[in-house]
Amino acid sequence: MTVEITSPEELRELLGTPNQRALAKERTVLHARDREWLAASPFCLVATAGADGSCDVSPKGDPPGFTLVLDEATIAIPERPGNRRADGYRNILANPHVGLIYLVPGRTDTLRINGRARLVRDAPYFADMVVKGHRPVLAVEVAIEQIFYHCAKAFLRSQLWQPQTWQPDVLPSRARLVKEVEAPTESLADLERHYGPHYVQTIYS
Repeated sequence: MTVEITSPEELRELLGTPNQRALAKERTVLHARDREWLAASPFCLVATAGADGSCDVSPKGDPPGFTLVLDEATIAIPERPGNRRADGYRNILANPHVGLIYLVPGRTDTLRINGRARLVRDAPYFADMVVKGHRPVLAVEVAIEQIFYHCAKAFLRSQLWQPQTWQPDVLPSRARLVKEVEAPTESLADLERHYGPHYVQTIYS
């Protein structure tokens, strides 16, 4: 029998009350250590929600420090060429609230930022976002409303950074996944060529 949780009171009774440190760790402006974390991070997850409540989480990655700090409460994330679906960006146009999680490889804690976003098609700081000669397609500016560090437990439980636990070959290759799930009429040989060395060489163009 499935038992659903239907109220905040029931949820709190089940999970208990957060300790004072967890409650007090939220901030609204960047600390010097936050700036260091952003300078070291090559990867973040961007969560958005549309006006109808539908959600999206998009990964963003670039060389460490790809997120620019514009001031003590504003950051900017560059957009590179992708699949052009723009799910998260369409959400931002309808609902500016975003949630970000910044990872540093090997670290089991993460930096979390929540705030209000806007899309910028050009700005003077785009010159500081050039990678391999390519300017960003656009940038997401985030006005920070909440920032804090998240504990390590999820990464410790999953052993995410432990190479001895990695099993990438337990799943089909990217080309085979596309063939089986997304594009059954396309040639596997063509897909393997597409996702081969050439794919890596064209990620900024």
